[in-house]
Amino acid sequence: MFAIAVSGVFVLLSQWQFGRSVQPEAPVSPATEEIRPLTETLEPGNFFPGSVSDQMVSAEGSYDPAKQVLVPGRLKDGNTGYWVVSAFAVTGAPALSGTAASPQTWIPVARGWVADADDAGAPPSGVVQLTGRLIPSESPLPETAPEAGRASAVSVAELINYWNISSYPGFVAATSEVTGSSDVSAAAVPGDLKPLNIGPQPPAQKVNWLNVFYSVEWVVFAGFALFIWWRLVKDDYQRELEELHDAARDDTPAQQPTPEQLEQKVKP
Repeated sequence: MFAIAVSGVFVLLSQWQFGRSVQPEAPVSPATEEIRPLTETLEPGNFFPGSVSDQMVSAEGSYDPAKQVLVPGRLKDGNTGYWVVSAFAVTGAPALSGTAASPQTWIPVARGWVADADDAGAPPSGVVQLTGRLIPSESPLPETAPEAGRASAVSVAELINYWNISSYPGFVAATSEVTGSSDVSAAAVPGDLKPLNIGPQPPAQKVNWLNVFYSVEWVVFAGFALFIWWRLVKDDYQRELEELHDAARDDTPAQQPTPEQLEQKVKP
């Protein structure tokens, strides 16, 4: 019983080590929740660095109501609908150079979710103080030709061709849109447009192979403990059989020789 208990402890230790092998190396950084100016966080025309992914940013600018698309197939609370994505001209953003560059630098903004395409209203007009989460550009769906006013994904490469603009290499999921002194975002104004509520993503889980090795090692120890227990039981059982056999042989009377055997022995 002791060996079985020990092997059980080894199995539990193996499970514990295996669980630790796939734990995130670090919790979500609180620095991403500190609102930073977009113009100081990301540069247009460059690659999107992973260090600013999920960063809360702010920017001043304005929307163009003619530059808005719907991205279908988006889930919210178990329902499928559309993301409403609008082009936002960023005040103070550096202008890109080149023949295809636009005078103003823009960034796509996912303003909210709607269940029906007809419920997507125009973006707020005038100067807007935008706050939201900075997210890397999505990849466009291959072999997909969206109809007018649609996009296959929130892909900067796809949207700049629709809108003929220069853009930052990412997009913003809006959390507030302040015009004047009023927040007119989906989070502040009840209506058909629902807020996205995109939180910071946890860091990717990494496999700690040392913990995996320890996990396998504890399983081996458990198996070895069970083998030792089985061998001790087997040896004890074999010993009992031998003792019973010896006792049975001692209790059997010796066989007396027959007269013919005696005569054969003493015959000259």
